[in-house]
Amino acid sequence: HILCGGVRMAKNRILVVEDDPDISEIITLNLQYSEYEYMALDDGLKTIEYLQKDHAFDLTVLDIMLPGADGFTLMEYMCRYNIPMLCLTAKADVPSKIRGLRNGAEDYMVKPFEVLELLVRIEKILERTGRLNKIIRYRDIEINTSTRTVRLRGDAVVLQPIEYDLLITLIRHKNCTLSRESLLSDVWGFEYMGTTRTVDTHISALRRKLGLGDAIASIPKVGYRLEGD
Repeated sequence: HILCGGVRMAKNRILVVEDDPDISEIITLNLQYSEYEYMALDDGLKTIEYLQKDHAFDLTVLDIMLPGADGFTLMEYMCRYNIPMLCLTAKADVPSKIRGLRNGAEDYMVKPFEVLELLVRIEKILERTGRLNKIIRYRDIEINTSTRTVRLRGDAVVLQPIEYDLLITLIRHKNCTLSRESLLSDVWGFEYMGTTRTVDTHISALRRKLGLGDAIASIPKVGYRLEGD
């Protein structure tokens, strides 16, 4: 399972409603490492009761087949409290997908699932619904994702668009080793025809412009890892 650390100024709060303890633990551990706050519940009726006293969530990861009350029933309450929903369920049939999306779900994922994909989809929903935190901080670097501006100790630093995207990718996967091939795919895109040497060139630029020589570790024969607490 992937356990990666993210960097945010303030933590988005995620509600996880999942009755399988192993799956719930995988999700919540990765939310924790990605620096989200979370609450995990395993019963539909208990969730309804909980929401009556606390519904300050930016998103819910919602199973459909739950004891007490199923996920389709819970969707009414999520809409009432204006909580965006990502359905994560073993119900892979088309009618269930259509019902979930028509009932207000922002996204619908079928188990088994890849943790990294789940984290990306969560981030995209938060971004799409205007709930994703706009300021990212790492060491003395402050990034405003709305304006795509970068400051180092308060001074503006001019980055090329690719340098900016590479920096964001490294920070959001802090303490994870990223291969050159995955960086090419994620930052430059699948259609890019250049070589992995391009990654090295842009990493060097980030190290120079932002003083990250000791923070971006070179992993021999693999790629790079941005290190930090």
